[in-house]
Amino acid sequence: MIKLGRHISIAGSMEFAFDRAEDDGCSAMQIFVTNPRSWSMSAMDPGTAGKFSDRSERSSVSEVIAHMPYLPNLSSSDKRIYDRSIKSLKGNLERCDLLGISHLVTHMGSHMGMGTQKALSNISEALSQVADVAPGVMVLLENEAGHNNSVGADLKEMAEVRDRVGGERVGFCLDTCHAFAMGYDIGDADALERIDSEMGLDKIRAVHVNDAMMPLGSRRDRHANIGTGYIGIERFRKFFSHGDIRSKILILETPLSEKISEKEEIAEVRRLLS
Repeated sequence: MIKLGRHISIAGSMEFAFDRAEDDGCSAMQIFVTNPRSWSMSAMDPGTAGKFSDRSERSSVSEVIAHMPYLPNLSSSDKRIYDRSIKSLKGNLERCDLLGISHLVTHMGSHMGMGTQKALSNISEALSQVADVAPGVMVLLENEAGHNNSVGADLKEMAEVRDRVGGERVGFCLDTCHAFAMGYDIGDADALERIDSEMGLDKIRAVHVNDAMMPLGSRRDRHANIGTGYIGIERFRKFFSHGDIRSKILILETPLSEKISEKEEIAEVRRLLS
């Protein structure tokens, strides 16, 4: 079965995300399990986790993944930010474990002028520190678009972190807009071979399916609705024809639009997949 969905709000109560996802025709979804714009994290009410699990068992949404908040920077050399980032990662992993969520997506962050190699060491150490936390939850490193000081735009950097940490706790989330911004023409078979050689298609567990508002190689992280950007329908059709891609958890993070509803956009991607 195709595991297709989008990032869904948990407003009101976490289990309400299933209702919203089902209304949009999703078979998968991505959520935040903590406030995405805050460092604070209160203890999760066991009742909340119970309601979420109960609703999950009754839902047609078969795959749920989580995304880390915006503030943490696991590449930072600022001790205060770095320590808080590790604490946030640990807390999000624990929440995923309570909720029965098996994948947590995180950006690798910014080296803030301290250099890529220092950043790779920092994030590898951070992941090693949480290696025993929620062992059933895999951390998925997400590629970046290549903006200033970002870490992980070069897919080989993501593979290097995974190799440093070792084991099977680390996988990848490939964002199509970010890859396109870095010059990977995802509709081209050679680009997919390059992605495979640099990070391994088999290590990718999820794909953020986003069109790009800016042209190939722009290094600009600007998402567009599917078929309205520079990637376009035909590139996505070719991208989805690859069996290794179709088997991933496919999550849209496209903007709200007056021209197409969330439900219509999911239906459009499902048509491309079929």
